[in-house]
Amino acid sequence: MQHRIVVLGAGYTGAVAAGRLAKRLHREDVTITLVNAEPDFVERVRMHQLAAGQDLKPRPFSEMFAGTGVELKLANVTAVDVDRKTVTVTPAHGPQQEELAYDTLVYALGSGWNDGGVPGAAEHAYEISSRSGALRLRDRLAALDAGRPVIVVGGGLTGLEAATEIAEARPDLDVALAARGALGDWLSEKGRAHLRKVADKLGITVHEHTAVTAVEADGVTTTDGLTIPAEVTVWTTGFAVHPIAQATTLEVTDRGRIVVDTTMRSVSHPDVYAVGDAAMAIGPQDKPLRMSCASGVPMAWQAADAIAAGLTGTKLPHVSIRYFQQCISLGRNDGLVQFVTADDRAVDSALTGRVAALYKELICKGAAWGVANPTAGLPSRRRRVVRQETSSRARVKTTA
Repeated sequence: MQHRIVVLGAGYTGAVAAGRLAKRLHREDVTITLVNAEPDFVERVRMHQLAAGQDLKPRPFSEMFAGTGVELKLANVTAVDVDRKTVTVTPAHGPQQEELAYDTLVYALGSGWNDGGVPGAAEHAYEISSRSGALRLRDRLAALDAGRPVIVVGGGLTGLEAATEIAEARPDLDVALAARGALGDWLSEKGRAHLRKVADKLGITVHEHTAVTAVEADGVTTTDGLTIPAEVTVWTTGFAVHPIAQATTLEVTDRGRIVVDTTMRSVSHPDVYAVGDAAMAIGPQDKPLRMSCASGVPMAWQAADAIAAGLTGTKLPHVSIRYFQQCISLGRNDGLVQFVTADDRAVDSALTGRVAALYKELICKGAAWGVANPTAGLPSRRRRVVRQETSSRARVKTTA
């Protein structure tokens, strides 16, 4: 019988893992089912562009996985039973739930926005961690008259990109940014200086060392009791993983991320691999990998290679997961590329300006191309699965 591989989520990590597995394994030996709620790939790293009014190139999975043997199932994942090795889904075009059985599960459901429990954030703030959220914000911004105030809460990468993109696209709006610490405090001196220069050029009011404690329809309140007016509040303070893993018997962190080993294999359930934001993996200097595309894609490579090696009885390859740079778009014509150590600490070297914007664009295009061409660069020869007989059915011999 064929070994059943089910991949949950078709973001950067899930799509890459599914495509890589399809290239590694023979179709007669395995089935690969990719479960996703939407029929098109979402370039999450461009959601700030979508929110600011730009149109993104459609990337349908039907074209991306044509001829690969990967079966796309459009459905929402509602439950995972890792003891029975089943996944419960609700198809996109039907109310009836279905149950998918698996032999190997790749969990790549990723993360969504996190309101942090701040009063009013869920009711009044906008998010850009999803396409639906970005489109909702896009419509709201388009309806704003000139001079109206907009505040972006969160001074991390997402917040910086959102604030600068909105300010550049709508110079007639009064755009502000609220950061819990100093602006770009994790960057090099050169990076921080450029960030301030761009914020000044775009007319962004920066509120540093400002924690927002409440969100209202017409503004936000800070820990100092300051009220900052805003007709639109964009919330970018962090991400929360999908809650499904925490409802299983998988070993997870207190935030619901699946604990994995160096091959991205669950430490509690060897038939489950987790990649991307959903996984808690350790990187260089024993530091947890941060939630990012830069972490997720090599995690997907490692998981797919480990699964294929285990099924085919071949040597387990090791994918080096380390950081090289943090790329920040600051509108369409400016950017910042902060070079970092392997464990993600800023060094003195950085690119700024138009060159950095082009660099970031190449990174984004490369990430999307890698998803759209998941089998590119891999040997064309698929390996056959090694099998051994058990009492009831032929099972794959795992050696990973």
